[in-house]
Amino acid sequence: MNKDHDRLRAIHTQVMWNRLISVVEEQAQALLRTAFGSVAREAGDLSAGVYDTRGHMLAQAVTGTPGHVNTMAVAVQHFLDRYPAEQLMPGDVLITNDPWMGTGHLFDFVVVTPVFLQSRLVAFFASTCHTIDVGGRGFTADAQSVFEEGTCIPHLKIMRQGTLNEDVLAIVQANSRNPIEVRGDLLSLITCNQVGARRLLDMLAEFRMQDVEALADHILTHSAQATRRAIARLPDGEWTAEMSIDGYDQPVRLVATLRKQGDRLTVDYEGSSKASAFGINSPKCYSDAYSIYGLKCLIAADVPNNAGSLAPFEVRAPRGCVVHPLRPSPVTARHVIGQMLPDLMFGCLEHALQGQVPAESAGSIWVLAMARDAAQGGPFNVMGVALGGTGARPTKDGLSTTAFPSGVGSIPVEITEAQSPLVYWEKEYLPGSGGAGQWRGGLAQRIVIGARDGPGFVCSAATFDRRQFAARGRNGGQSGAPGRVLLHLANGDTRPFEGKGVIAVPAGARLCVDLPGGGGFGPPRERPTELQLRDQRNGLT
Repeated sequence: MNKDHDRLRAIHTQVMWNRLISVVEEQAQALLRTAFGSVAREAGDLSAGVYDTRGHMLAQAVTGTPGHVNTMAVAVQHFLDRYPAEQLMPGDVLITNDPWMGTGHLFDFVVVTPVFLQSRLVAFFASTCHTIDVGGRGFTADAQSVFEEGTCIPHLKIMRQGTLNEDVLAIVQANSRNPIEVRGDLLSLITCNQVGARRLLDMLAEFRMQDVEALADHILTHSAQATRRAIARLPDGEWTAEMSIDGYDQPVRLVATLRKQGDRLTVDYEGSSKASAFGINSPKCYSDAYSIYGLKCLIAADVPNNAGSLAPFEVRAPRGCVVHPLRPSPVTARHVIGQMLPDLMFGCLEHALQGQVPAESAGSIWVLAMARDAAQGGPFNVMGVALGGTGARPTKDGLSTTAFPSGVGSIPVEITEAQSPLVYWEKEYLPGSGGAGQWRGGLAQRIVIGARDGPGFVCSAATFDRRQFAARGRNGGQSGAPGRVLLHLANGDTRPFEGKGVIAVPAGARLCVDLPGGGGFGPPRERPTELQLRDQRNGLT
């Protein structure tokens, strides 16, 4: 009888856990449907999650990026340091875009909403998304201080007992080149949290629960235990991997040492380059997020992502290095560093999981931040997302034009063309860009953009990387093709563009970007003949 009762209770708890995940997924979908900015609405550059009253993340939405989700897992604690739970009231909503206590740069606002049941705090919902403009220099890596990069909103109440704080919105809008979009995105973040709160209260009523504390303890305990069991299956040891990436004015060296003992796993970035003078630095919250994500991908992929499953991992980094820059280091293009870290984790794990680790991917997405000011005529400020290829896997080809590790999508060209005088003349697979191997690396894409009216425009190259150091192959596989940027001028000349500065595209010229491809896996001579013929038939080689 007791066994049957225990089984029924376990089933009941699992149903509630699954229901909680569906609640936060609906929260994320509400944000997708109501966001004003195309980066959130079309590319899905966002995250949503639910937390217990101690600020521990219990569940995340499937929709969203690891960089957002895993930084938000820590960010809610910072809100509670400023606004203790006992001081919050029904109708309060909190906000910040502080890079070191949020998600790594000023473009991401984090909104936290406390949930009350009969005047008693029972949970928090948090969400974030990338807004297109927060002032300053815009989306470039040229700034040499975070103070140049835009408007920083400290931990504040954007709603106080149900009343919207228009002063906060006025400050943000006054400093944005896209005031309507940024206001709409902030209101969408508030709205999606409200959707999550309503669904959670419905769930509590349905299951006759007064709070989520018992469920929270179950989720966090079982997730931590499952993750520690997964870590314990690795052999004990210490493994080091290195990676060089383009950097801004000089290459950046990333070094990671992974130490595993029993069910404990520690990453140490000792030996990595010092923080850059330019805005490619990755605040530690963002570095932690993608480091742990890379480890979980190979060690505990089946364990739901929450505070419990994140807790067994520890990330260390010297203060002032490129993965742990100190305020006021510039950080706008932080994913140039942060989104390379999962591949670095794969390099460490290759020593322990030989033959089971994918090749390197393009890593950092290329954000096409394109604009024109009023002095040039016809001002606009839009953003596109360009995707390279992922690394080949031990038993499959890499994915073409797919963002790993961020998981964001691209913005449809029709959206960008409707919001600006730009024309996408080409957007297609780049044949031969995937590294050769028994399993081929994922293909990148070529994108060609010009203006349909008279004046030219500018495009930031802040996030364009892997042009000097291509994605490396694994187990005998070859490197993917490096990225490349060209200007096709009106007179027929072609001019390459190097570095991460701002690209001036003159009137009548076209910007051509070739994204980097993923590395190959295994010796190319071992690739099955039928796959070689298929690639040739489909024009992929």
